[in-house]
Amino acid sequence: MLSAGAAANRMPAHRTPRFAAVTGACIVLLLAWEWLGLDLRVMQLLGDARGFPLRENWWLGTVFHEGLRNLSVLAFIALALAVWKPFGFLRRHTRRERLQMLIGTSVSLILVSVLKHNSLTSCPWDLQQFGGVARHVPHWLWAVADGGPGRCFPSGHASSGFAYFAVALPGLLSATGEGRRRGRRIFAVVLLLGAVCGITQVLRGAHYPSHVMWTALLCWSAALANHRLFSRMTQ
Repeated sequence: MLSAGAAANRMPAHRTPRFAAVTGACIVLLLAWEWLGLDLRVMQLLGDARGFPLRENWWLGTVFHEGLRNLSVLAFIALALAVWKPFGFLRRHTRRERLQMLIGTSVSLILVSVLKHNSLTSCPWDLQQFGGVARHVPHWLWAVADGGPGRCFPSGHASSGFAYFAVALPGLLSATGEGRRRGRRIFAVVLLLGAVCGITQVLRGAHYPSHVMWTALLCWSAALANHRLFSRMTQ
């Protein structure tokens, strides 16, 4: 028979099916978005044969692209150091949970990077209709080149924010109300940061909206899988 403490530690793992169901629903909606061809419709509102007017915008390029990317790097370094010397809200988490956060964030970043590096999909600003050389090929056709440089799916910059879903998950799956409230706050911040990073690149013509949304789902799924792995290791 499990002790009260052991039972409390196992409770969060039992809530993951609900999150998995929501994830599945989001995937269905995203597939519908792609099937309706909404990616190109959005990009046609932002650019034309001359390209994307906001591509060289200083705020988008310097502040929201380079600036937020640098902020994400600093956050990752801080998270790594916090595994051994916690600070702020991280003091409320065990070392095991902090390690889970670090590994989950790392896996998300690596997953998106590997997929992006091997993708034959080119960015919107590389398409012929926006002044480039590539033709539009759905990113699901992995073996079909579009005539452009490729390496554009999913959105790497959006992962600078969404990868930190792994930091919110221990709180979201906490056995205590205070822990869940803290997890929801962290989740909201991560979601906002990832959305800002992603929208920045969409406005500049660097990514389709679906690239950003797939990055969010990939990072969230990686965080869930990582949590399940850690839960199994402690059972």
